Amino acid sequence: MYMVMFVLDDSTLLDDVLDAWYSAGITGATIFESNGIFRQRAKRFNLPVRYALPHVTAKIEANYTLMAIVPDEEAVQACLQASEKVVGDLLQPYTGVFASWPLSFVKGVRIENQTPSSGA
Repeated sequence: MYMVMFVLDDSTLLDDVLDAWYSAGITGATIFESNGIFRQRAKRFNLPVRYALPHVTAKIEANYTLMAIVPDEEAVQACLQASEKVVGDLLQPYTGVFASWPLSFVKGVRIENQTPSSGA
């Protein structure tokens, strides 16, 4: 099994990404509202002006981090392709970050078509 993590830069695309993942066979995911260093620093930015203006941070939205456990590398690739179908090529700026890594132990997660004796 593998853990998939996707940091979605454009929060307005969250539902589209989740729909694409579901269509790709990813039936469960955990979603975190998150900020990176760029957004965190931007939140602290305040324009020094003579007349009081609203904090610039009101326009800065958090990004979302999605995590899912998938059964194999084929599912990882399906998840990656589904993500890029929505946000575009992840090599382009302001799209997101995708990563996966193998899991050596998982308990409490049931992957479809997997028997309980296989460690899930």
